[in-house]
Amino acid sequence: MTKKHIIISDPSLRDGNHAVAHQLSQKQIAEYCKRADKAKIPIVEVGHGNGLGASSMQLGEAPISDKVTLITARESLKYSKLGIHVIPGFATIEKDIKGAIDYGVDVFRIASHCSEADVTKNHIEFLRKADKEVYGVLMMSHMISIEQLVQEAQKMESYGAQGLVFMDSAGHYLPTDVKQRVEALIDSISIPVGFHGHNNLGMGVANSLAAVGSGALLLDGTICGFGPGAGNTQLEVLVAVLTMEGYDTGIDLYKLLDAAIWAEKELIEEIPVIRPISIVSGMAGVFSAFLKPVKRIAEKYDVDPRDVFFELGRRKLIAGQEDLILEVVIELANAKQKELKAGSI
Repeated sequence: MTKKHIIISDPSLRDGNHAVAHQLSQKQIAEYCKRADKAKIPIVEVGHGNGLGASSMQLGEAPISDKVTLITARESLKYSKLGIHVIPGFATIEKDIKGAIDYGVDVFRIASHCSEADVTKNHIEFLRKADKEVYGVLMMSHMISIEQLVQEAQKMESYGAQGLVFMDSAGHYLPTDVKQRVEALIDSISIPVGFHGHNNLGMGVANSLAAVGSGALLLDGTICGFGPGAGNTQLEVLVAVLTMEGYDTGIDLYKLLDAAIWAEKELIEEIPVIRPISIVSGMAGVFSAFLKPVKRIAEKYDVDPRDVFFELGRRKLIAGQEDLILEVVIELANAKQKELKAGSI
């Protein structure tokens, strides 16, 4: 029986950048790329945590430019394809995309908030005309219904996307949620479907298995789960489990495990673990990278960070709206003071 082939994309040097305030060095990028290449990982994604063109005061400034990042990775990858994450608005065609093509990027993943696929149209169409490999990506996908997810995916396919990846950016899904969405997408679009998981509820690998079991052909995972908060789907565990389940990834497991051993020492400041606050973040459906600012601001105003996460989830905040965390914390602090005053009367 022929094993089903699953394409693995590794965003360790992009999503992992969130966990270190986007401070990965040129040396770390080069060294990890060499190890990923030896392991024959199909796609290695690099860059600022928010993608191409996102280095800024508001989102965090990277120590090296996109140009240096891409050229460094390109020189270190012989087998693996070089991939990047692109959010229109941060990255423009003239300023960023054309340069990325010149620097040797193979795979462009054009991403938007799950309900805003329209903003990817120009980027996807331009890249398809340039004969580049292009995927559409829908972030924070739990925030819309399955029917809406299908509609947004159909838009990306109509623009020319060659695959559709939906992200569980907050680590909110359970396997049944993933299964339902993959099946709905496969029934509604003709391009391959992919899944990107986070591990807030410990479901990263289980959700990925549910995705491929339902027909997905592309999965994301990061080395040692390197990523914000509780981290991403752990790549080396994912590949091991896929192998046990009879799937083919083409990845050399021993070389991948060697890369994980190196990454623990040289790449990752703190191995991601599922902490109580990460669980609340996943339940609330809040972007994992909000963890540090929520904890910091909540502590300053003596507010329970769990309450903050549930309120952020109720308001459906997304990446790029970090400034609103302070507003929410102050409102909760004021409400707490009113309760205390009322109780003392």
